Amino acid sequence: MSDVIVKMQNAQIYQGNSLILGDVNLEVRKGEFVYIVGKTGTGKSSLLKTLYGDLDLRSGDATVVDYELKKMDWKKVPFLRRNLGVVFQDFQLMTDRNVNENLKFVLRATGWKDKKLMDEKIEDVLGKVGLKTKGFKMPFELSGGEQQRVAIARALLNSPKLILADEPTGNLDPATSDEIMRLLISISRDYGTAVMMATHDYPVIKKFPARTLKTENGKVYDHATVEVN
Repeated sequence: MSDVIVKMQNAQIYQGNSLILGDVNLEVRKGEFVYIVGKTGTGKSSLLKTLYGDLDLRSGDATVVDYELKKMDWKKVPFLRRNLGVVFQDFQLMTDRNVNENLKFVLRATGWKDKKLMDEKIEDVLGKVGLKTKGFKMPFELSGGEQQRVAIARALLNSPKLILADEPTGNLDPATSDEIMRLLISISRDYGTAVMMATHDYPVIKKFPARTLKTENGKVYDHATVEVN
């Protein structure tokens, strides 16, 4: 496998019948950290949704972790997603079960069966995000930052080649945002996991500079400079 994790050529990204982004051309390589910025409604989330198979790619070409999005159908989407980790702004943890059970649910859903291996994997990912002792806590017993760490642990369960993060610091205070950023950057650096992060959080970009894509006027601009007010 090459170290190109995402490759898009002349991709047209639609939401329903509306063309949101046209002629998208980009490459993201192993271990690369990339921000996606742009005003609300300019296509950041649509771009991420296309990459994880939630929106169909109708025109152009795109390959994500060696899967051709044009050839995607509902049967193949779960296989694509096993190679991805997705992190959302609102954590999306199941509130009726503890941290371990949240993670176990995802492992079972992606085909894991051996209880011992599942327990080992859960311990491993919680260790990576600094929550080794919190497995028996319920989500409501955790701070917002801890819940987002659990969400990142969940994204790491299947050793993804790519993490797609949609506003992961959006609900967090500045100090906690910094912690989550350091964690995502260290995952990208230490495990060679590519990270694409949509964000409005310009202070974070200023503090942790990285390659930046900007969605504007129906286009994606690479290596964009961002005005940080």
